[in-house]
Amino acid sequence: MGAEPQGEQEVPFARTKVRVACLVFCGDEVALLRRRRPRGDQYSVPGGNVERGEDLLHALRRELREELDLDLDLGPQEVSEPELWWVQDQLVSRPGPTAPPRKLHFVFRVRVSAGVRAGLATVERDELPDGSYEEGETVWVDYRSTAGLALYPAVGGALAALPGPEGPVGSVLLPALNDRTYRWV
Repeated sequence: MGAEPQGEQEVPFARTKVRVACLVFCGDEVALLRRRRPRGDQYSVPGGNVERGEDLLHALRRELREELDLDLDLGPQEVSEPELWWVQDQLVSRPGPTAPPRKLHFVFRVRVSAGVRAGLATVERDELPDGSYEEGETVWVDYRSTAGLALYPAVGGALAALPGPEGPVGSVLLPALNDRTYRWV
């Protein structure tokens, strides 16, 4: 007789999660979500996971509504159409009880008017696995100063190197994130 089957262990990066993120520009400033951490501030580009069967643009609309209270359907004078700027592959270990998934980040760009910016949310509440919430604040940062930020996904260097918020963006593929190139704050 053979041994009893053991419980299956999750293999790191065996699952793939698709994420959307959006660089929301108003002039030369971009909206980021800042969370205070003991080792320094962590910034993220507004966005989140795409749900099973969900279209990327639908997910982008949902995430921007949830995090910034931004309606992408206000019209071209107020909010530009989303443009896909970058794709980034992520194979990064992370703390936690489950094996880390591979993540594919689809990073879009929109421009908003000053009037729309003034009405956007200033606080974002992120639900944690235990049902509690972590708050982040919306901050507006000159895009040229993002290279040194602990930014997720890691688009700060590419963003800071742009000739302007209108592009061109160069290659749509950003360097992959892995344990050598990215560290959680």
